[in-house]
Amino acid sequence: MGEFKKVASVADLKLGTAKLVELDGKKIALFNLDGTYYGIDDTCPHRGGPLSDGSIEGESVTCPWHGSKFNIKTGAVESAPARDGVSKYNVRVQGSDIELEV
Repeated sequence: MGEFKKVASVADLKLGTAKLVELDGKKIALFNLDGTYYGIDDTCPHRGGPLSDGSIEGESVTCPWHGSKFNIKTGAVESAPARDGVSKYNVRVQGSDIELEV
């Protein structure tokens, strides 16, 4: 099991929004869905689009560059053109801190 590191505060991420965070050289899209936080790789495997800038609908985020969809909770690809999903990260809240496991 890895170590958790602070990447944001609860006040930084409103309901239904995403934020780009960087941790140990990785770009991670952090999401707030109904008060629960999720982290997945920010870079779309199709052509490198920033998922943190994508539109959120339910549990899915759409890449703003070419429209691939990914499940925010699992990182699984839901629609093309991307063929592969993205990594997901364990997230926890400690007080007002949002932490990711590395």
